[in-house]
Amino acid sequence: MLQQPFQTSFDLGNNRIVTIETGRLARQADGAVTVRQGNCILLATVCANKEPKEGQDFFPLSVDYQEKFASAGRIPGSFFKREGRITDSEVLISRLIDRALRPLFPEDYLCDVQVLISLISSDPEVLPDALACLAASAALAVSNIPIKEVISEVRIARVDGKFIVNPYRAELALADMDFMIGATSKNLMMVEGESKECSEEDFIKALELAHDSIKLQIIAQEQLREKVGVQGKRDYPKPPSDEAIQLKVNEFAEARVYAISKSASAKSDRSKAYDELKKEVVELLGAEATPEQKKLAKKYYEDLKWEVVRNMMLDDRIRLDGRQLDQVRPLDMEVDVLPTPHGSALFTRGETQSLTTITFGTPLDELLIESAAKSDYSKFILHYNFPAFSTGEVKPNRGPGRREVGHGNLALRSLKQMMPGSDYAYTVRVVSDILESNGSSSMATVCAGSLALMDAGVPIPKHVSGVAMGLITRPSDGKYAILTDILGDEDHLGDMDFKVTGTRDGICGIQMDIKIDGLSMETMREALGQAKKGRLHILDAMYSCFDKARSEVKPHAPRMEKMFVDKEFIGAIIGPQGKIIQEIQRETGTTINIEEVGNQGEVSVFSPAKEGLERAVAWIKGIVSMPEVGEEYEAKVKSIMPYGAFVEFLPGKQGLLHISEVSWKRLENLDGILKEGDSVKVKLIGLDPKTGKFKLSRKALMPRPEGNDGGGSGN
Repeated sequence: MLQQPFQTSFDLGNNRIVTIETGRLARQADGAVTVRQGNCILLATVCANKEPKEGQDFFPLSVDYQEKFASAGRIPGSFFKREGRITDSEVLISRLIDRALRPLFPEDYLCDVQVLISLISSDPEVLPDALACLAASAALAVSNIPIKEVISEVRIARVDGKFIVNPYRAELALADMDFMIGATSKNLMMVEGESKECSEEDFIKALELAHDSIKLQIIAQEQLREKVGVQGKRDYPKPPSDEAIQLKVNEFAEARVYAISKSASAKSDRSKAYDELKKEVVELLGAEATPEQKKLAKKYYEDLKWEVVRNMMLDDRIRLDGRQLDQVRPLDMEVDVLPTPHGSALFTRGETQSLTTITFGTPLDELLIESAAKSDYSKFILHYNFPAFSTGEVKPNRGPGRREVGHGNLALRSLKQMMPGSDYAYTVRVVSDILESNGSSSMATVCAGSLALMDAGVPIPKHVSGVAMGLITRPSDGKYAILTDILGDEDHLGDMDFKVTGTRDGICGIQMDIKIDGLSMETMREALGQAKKGRLHILDAMYSCFDKARSEVKPHAPRMEKMFVDKEFIGAIIGPQGKIIQEIQRETGTTINIEEVGNQGEVSVFSPAKEGLERAVAWIKGIVSMPEVGEEYEAKVKSIMPYGAFVEFLPGKQGLLHISEVSWKRLENLDGILKEGDSVKVKLIGLDPKTGKFKLSRKALMPRPEGNDGGGSGN
């Protein structure tokens, strides 16, 4: 018989009750909880090994979020009809949880930890990603795994000027700000999101309101832990240490590490000097040193580098490459660098470089984004590639990993704020290939992507740029340094990685990870202000390079036009068994896509040549247009009869050109005058009220002969 489960609940506001439960499911895990809001239920489990692997020198945390299709009463659409590897959207949610959880573990804790979160029941309006980190933290809270603090994570959105914590799906669709925020009861840990050019102060307000909600969720987790009766945290083996070796390394290398760090040399030269000094540090121990002692010496050397470089920045206000704290590295950029892609740009900032291309596609190229709750199509796609050569390394090419997915998503969320609306005909794919990397290649992707979009003729109204910020703190004396446009080494050494993208008018995207306690809102305001200064500096250079989108796509780019027609005309365009639409595509070399949108038909015409596009559009307009008496048309003779000719004067619309209306002369027949396939200009002179048939005239467009009173055959 199952034991009675333990529960605790809290209200998100407006009677939106969230319930956390443990003790009923997955009881062999170290910690397991369900989190429920409405019909949305998440199961989170956590397991940790008691001992680290032999030789382990880093913390191996794995976090996986997955949505079970059965949760929404759906069968997966894959060939195997079962869930496969986690999707990109699930990877992004996993990263949000991982980044918030990782700082909770002690620095000397090296045991494998696996956190699994599954959506087991779906609610069409409740967004599960806003509850996933709460579930993961609660599973840790009811276990004896040695975490330092309990956390939670919320989404905060602004709808019609009002901030909402964990909005419903329909509310989020109307939001102009959307941020996921993770925090302890005292400190922010992680921020990621997007906005339609919000101000820095609006962002700060969102952080404060989100943190208030997180504090309530942490209290609920602590109440659940008390009900369960968790007694302390498990002991774990500490990694080996040797104070004598640490002292020896520090005395030998400290001054030399400082000299290398202060030299303001290039990354490759600096790395080479650091590596050579590391070899000397290991040799310092002598031939009798054991492998474990050598490993410790290397660790203490890296710890020393971390301390020396940070103190250099705090005390001397000097950075590794010699820049001022708020200085952006040299910029170089150009557009139209490749002849065949539909748009391209090369953006270089210091030793970071992105080559970005734009490709136009049809609606058939839209990306299907499938989740348990629903399936959506996206017309804006961004892919980010980070090959090993960009950092001078040799690694197997295994395709994009979680880092690439996350960096590409930040760039996509930023650039899409400026993309044209749903009436824009093209599917647009942006690909950023990182050719060099020494800090913030995702921000280079944003800048290169903005330039490439304008080069391609995508009508984005403003440039979007991005800059990565860093923070170095020393709690002992309260000193701190905010760094603009951080290097890769500064990212590793710093206490905060803070990426901000936006236009001249506001913020479009943010990604932040904080590794320390006690980041004040005043420090956050200062960092945002410095980031804005850096962002504007980069934007000025981008506008100098290419200040507005091309007025039309390039000559070799495909042409596309979208039009909306009354729903009743969709059948006429398609024709019986698709005959008409196939004929249009065959005759004009175009691709045509038709979708029902409300009471209208959305018709997209795609062509590799401008002439074919114009012909297809005119053809379709002819089908849907209503003939008007008195209008002139270029008609095609379809058949000859004794009493006249039937002509097609608009696509799918035929009328009778009576023999009496062919010429001012009296004609016995049309031999030698008209034949099938001839083009003839006609005027619509009437509509038979009984039959609805169109009456056409050729002679009405000819000069009347003198003395002709208008009579003729049939009059």
